[in-house]
Amino acid sequence: MRPEFHFTAASGWINDPHGITYRDGEYHAFFQYVPERTDWAPNCHWGHARGADLLSLRELPIAIAPGEGDGGIWTGSLVTADDGLTRIFYTSTSEPDFGIGRIRVATPDDDDWISWSKGAVVAVAPSDLNLIAYRDPFLREDPDGWRMFVGAGAADGTAMALSYRSDNLEAWEYEGVALSRSTSETEDVWMGALWECPQIFDIDGRSVMVSSVWDDDVLYYAGYAVGTYTNGTFTATHWGRLTYGDSYYAPSLFRDADGRPCLSFWMRGVADKSAGWASAHSVPYLLTLDGDTLVASPHPDLENYRTGAPAGDFSGLAAEMSWSPDDAGLSIESGGQLVVSMGRENDELTIAIDDREWKVPYSGEVRIIVDGPVLEVSSARGLFGSAISPQGLGLTVRSADSKTSGHALSR
Repeated sequence: MRPEFHFTAASGWINDPHGITYRDGEYHAFFQYVPERTDWAPNCHWGHARGADLLSLRELPIAIAPGEGDGGIWTGSLVTADDGLTRIFYTSTSEPDFGIGRIRVATPDDDDWISWSKGAVVAVAPSDLNLIAYRDPFLREDPDGWRMFVGAGAADGTAMALSYRSDNLEAWEYEGVALSRSTSETEDVWMGALWECPQIFDIDGRSVMVSSVWDDDVLYYAGYAVGTYTNGTFTATHWGRLTYGDSYYAPSLFRDADGRPCLSFWMRGVADKSAGWASAHSVPYLLTLDGDTLVASPHPDLENYRTGAPAGDFSGLAAEMSWSPDDAGLSIESGGQLVVSMGRENDELTIAIDDREWKVPYSGEVRIIVDGPVLEVSSARGLFGSAISPQGLGLTVRSADSKTSGHALSR
């Protein structure tokens, strides 16, 4: 079973989305891709897809592949300078020590960004930090030039975002550690021993760092910091956790057609290995701040696919619902079988799927998205994602109260 509104590759393994860009009325989305496998391998490629929105992407030929000194093409960033020249900055890896990558540049050979040529290595891991990991460049333009942040982890358990500066996107100067936090620090939220995909951006007049949380080869969740940013240095005043469950990882920041900050995630566990594909990308989420809390809400583009009047029974397997939790709880069935049940305990949701149960903080209205084998649940306190297994051809939402409304989703 394949979702309709969550991107999957026609075949093979995908993980991190990156380089998401709105251009000429369409979105381009790039992603880590391992063709002809349904599990991860270090010889990643950069896959490429394009669509009117991120809910209707069409897969294109591979953008960048291993070779020419690259054993693997790992996560990175895409920028277009004022002169119109576009560049991809990606993590070049090689075995056996693929944890320590190099940052390399590529430029497009055509206006459609279909074919790319590799260029120089522009940054390598600093020798004085005793790093166990170095990867995932993210770029932003500052008043004094371009900044590039690279995720890193030190042998002593310190997670870091390293800062580089350039006037021209060609020559890069290492500035030092933009932000760090020890794996031993647990106040507010634990942030692991390595930040994968650390991204620093501005929102509602403040600065935010969002990253994946990694420790000892375990991929945990997406966390964030809120604070102030000046000239390559981020000072955190609050730490938070954004995602829950075992699915979400590798948040990717992008600006939508209106210039608003958004995130898309890799969703682990969503797969049909018998059909030859594994992993999906989330729906896009629009970002705002509520005090010190980063809030991710399903992007309004999703509403373009609503069909019919609000209902609780859906003939297909794609639907979006709004729920105001009370003591009644909510369940979703398919083919007469329970798919997921949710309840409320004080300020937490209890979400049960098969024989597993999670506690997820929530606040206010809860948004629920079902898309075949994908479940996403969001509120002002965070996101929960999971693979599910509907057995029928439709969905039935049951709740004893009248505080649930929903729409089928259809193209």
